[in-house]
Amino acid sequence: MPRLTLKRQLLIACLLTLLIPWAGLQFVLELDQALRQQASSQLARQAERLASTIRRDREAQLPAQQASQRVLYADALSRPLYLDGYGDDWPTWSEETDSAYASPVTASEPVQWQAAVDRQNLYLLIRVRQAPGRYFDPGQPQRPHAHVRLYLSRDGQPHTREIRTPAPGPVVAQSTGTNGASDFRVTGVWQATGQGYQVELRMPRPALNTPVGFEVWHPDAGMSGGYSVLGNMGYDANRHLPHLLHPIRALEAEIQPLLAAGQRALVIHDKGWVLADSSTPVPESETDFDQLGPWQIVEQITLNGLRAMLRRYQPEPTRLPQNASHYHLGTLPKEGLVRHGSDESALVYRTTLNDMNTTPVTLVLEQSLKDILALSGDTLGRVIVRSVFFVGLLVLILLGYASWLSWRIAKLQRNVAASFDADGRLIQRMPQNTSQDELGDLSRQFSHLVDNLQGYTDYLESFARRLSHELKTPVAVVRSSLENLKHDAPNVAGSPYIARASQATDRLSQILQGMSEAARLEKSFDQVEPEVFDLADVASQAAAAYESLDPDHAIRYAGPASGCKMSGSPELIVQLLDKLVDNARDFTPAGGLIEVRLVAQGARWRLQVFNAGPPLPDHLASEIFNPFVSLREGAQEGHLGQGLQIVRLITAYHRGEVHARNSQNPDGVVFDVRLPRQA
Repeated sequence: MPRLTLKRQLLIACLLTLLIPWAGLQFVLELDQALRQQASSQLARQAERLASTIRRDREAQLPAQQASQRVLYADALSRPLYLDGYGDDWPTWSEETDSAYASPVTASEPVQWQAAVDRQNLYLLIRVRQAPGRYFDPGQPQRPHAHVRLYLSRDGQPHTREIRTPAPGPVVAQSTGTNGASDFRVTGVWQATGQGYQVELRMPRPALNTPVGFEVWHPDAGMSGGYSVLGNMGYDANRHLPHLLHPIRALEAEIQPLLAAGQRALVIHDKGWVLADSSTPVPESETDFDQLGPWQIVEQITLNGLRAMLRRYQPEPTRLPQNASHYHLGTLPKEGLVRHGSDESALVYRTTLNDMNTTPVTLVLEQSLKDILALSGDTLGRVIVRSVFFVGLLVLILLGYASWLSWRIAKLQRNVAASFDADGRLIQRMPQNTSQDELGDLSRQFSHLVDNLQGYTDYLESFARRLSHELKTPVAVVRSSLENLKHDAPNVAGSPYIARASQATDRLSQILQGMSEAARLEKSFDQVEPEVFDLADVASQAAAAYESLDPDHAIRYAGPASGCKMSGSPELIVQLLDKLVDNARDFTPAGGLIEVRLVAQGARWRLQVFNAGPPLPDHLASEIFNPFVSLREGAQEGHLGQGLQIVRLITAYHRGEVHARNSQNPDGVVFDVRLPRQA
């Protein structure tokens, strides 16, 4: 488990503040749902009011019930068409398919058509997949020829016009019957195509719901009468023509003022054809980023992103075609959400208007969600943006505060650690802290504790010097008294008590001498001038001297002969070796090996003294360099171990370390002194 530092604890606390924007999001989602429910209820009431308005005038505007099931639907034109026989100016023209028709003409459906109306005219665009075979021949008018037979109704009377041409180009509308007069109100152009031909016609617009139809007649010698008929927009088996339907401008004009901003009303024929399509767009509020400041631009971008996020939480809308003239009534929901193409989602309410005299129509009223999204999104945006800004600022402040606290705690930790050396000795005082908070109090308490420890340490360090100084005189008095007693009372000079007292006095003198030696050594460090010397030369010469002075042990040197430079005091190094070799002699049996070793390791020299004595107890390996710690037994029992303390003091003076450990092969004990190399 990772360490739960103060920074991490505060980071977790800061992350908990993210619950604020999350709670804001939940609030705004509930607000958005409530606004949609309220808008849906208002939409239903408004739809009923619109339905009442439409019912009141529907007999004059809506088509009556007809037995015929076929419809010739004409789209409303926003501009006049140019009669040239091509469909590239029709509103249904698509650049992608390069056609005004929804699907390509096929052999099974050789005739396709489009119809459109403006205020005065009805336009027909008819495409035929078969070649005409034979055009009209003015010299042989009775000879079968390709033509379009147009069926109209005026004043309740049927009229038929034969649209023909002797060649591709302008057409002539000839009345059928006995007179055969031309009808100049019907005009058009006949154009040949790669698969057949196309005819574009213009004629006075018949009234709504008027029977209108057409057929394509081609000469066919195999048929009776010499013609075959193409297309299904002529008379059916019951002699009924399709009825003309188109958007009712009057109805759209009547509905338009009743719509609020963002609303759209569709009046749809029971066959799915749109009879009225009125809408009131939402005023566009373009944001000029050039007029906004950096913070406002960031806020606006964030708001747009949040609105998009809000859309993701809304119910999935019913997909509907965009600007379609025909809808499948079964796909229109009673209420809910719809979306036309890529437009904004809208609330929808659908109701059906039934009447005995007219065709049932469906009223579809839609309300754009742009306003609701804007309100909810702005509310959400302000809540989230401001809370995120607040949380971010709070996180930065808390992290900065946590970093500052961590830095102060780490500084206090470093100061405390710097006050002690590796052996736990006090080496310096802690700096004063003037802060008035709890950390300042803690730092001052640590400083006071260190000062107390420093005083106690100084007392302990001077204790040996004072003790040896104070005991020298009494010891001298005891010793002289014992000597005087031996001279004044020869009869008691051989008393064992006198001998024991003399031995104890000598031993006490040695202890005082060792304590004095350590105290003098520490005091002498201030007068030592460091110099660069060859450690190998010092160690080898010292080892040779030890070998000559102690023939009872095998003392030798193992290491380089020269080239081991270091800075310090060679005399102190010799004193260090004296103590280590003396200690080794005390524990090495006669004839045993004592080896002074010198090796290089990184930036340090390792000066080692090996003795073939008994192993060190594990629990004393690190304490053996402390004063008053000794492993000697027998005659040497009572030795206070001042020699190894002097070794530690000299090593510390040279910024080194000393350790003792047992070794194997050969078995014995190694005192390892690590000293810095001269760069």
